[in-house]
Amino acid sequence: MREGGGNLDIHVSDRIGQVSAVLLRPADAWAGYVLAHGAGAGMRHPFLEAIADRLAQRGIATLRYQFPYMERGSGRTDSPAVAEATVYAAVAKALEVAPDLPLVAGGKSFGGRMTSNAAAHHGLPGVLGLVFLGFPLHPPGQVGDSRAEHLANVGLPMLFLQGTRDTFADLGLITTVCGRLADATLHVVDGADHSFAVPKRSGRSGAEVMEELANVIAEWCRSTVTPRAAPTPP
Repeated sequence: MREGGGNLDIHVSDRIGQVSAVLLRPADAWAGYVLAHGAGAGMRHPFLEAIADRLAQRGIATLRYQFPYMERGSGRTDSPAVAEATVYAAVAKALEVAPDLPLVAGGKSFGGRMTSNAAAHHGLPGVLGLVFLGFPLHPPGQVGDSRAEHLANVGLPMLFLQGTRDTFADLGLITTVCGRLADATLHVVDGADHSFAVPKRSGRSGAEVMEELANVIAEWCRSTVTPRAAPTPP
């Protein structure tokens, strides 16, 4: 995995084919994040570009990748089996190109949930923790926690970043879910919705929210999943 990175192709399987990926590795990388996109936007969505840039500033490389449906330009998400196979392939690619970096995996909404499904069902060898950018606990207006049932089988430390206005995750319920898990950290972003947008009346900018997210991820990685000493921030 060379400094700077670039575009990659990931072979998922002979049946599923391959998907595109993009690697961003800073010169001082000390960890890597295999970062999946949400249901409605691909790996080059501005949110993912922004979080990848900010993580790079903090020494965390990212490998962003497409799910097959997004690669085809389809509006319908892949089946869980296809999505999970893609997660496995993306992690394998990260291990191939970055054997020197401790890895976490996860992503935005749908991408994070498919990553946790993959970890719960078959494990993710080489991955030391999961990071969720807005875990989609339930559809808007249909509060429930059935989508969280598999999380007890993940067996990895997990970081949940959730907005207080996220209609896909009732704050009280996601707090309860995290409290039941053996090794889960919940960070609440005040005023943020599922896309981590905040209203003007909050007095905060979108850039400030992105800085908060990146800081929390970096600090969690330093304290939780790095098997070697990571640099202390200045």
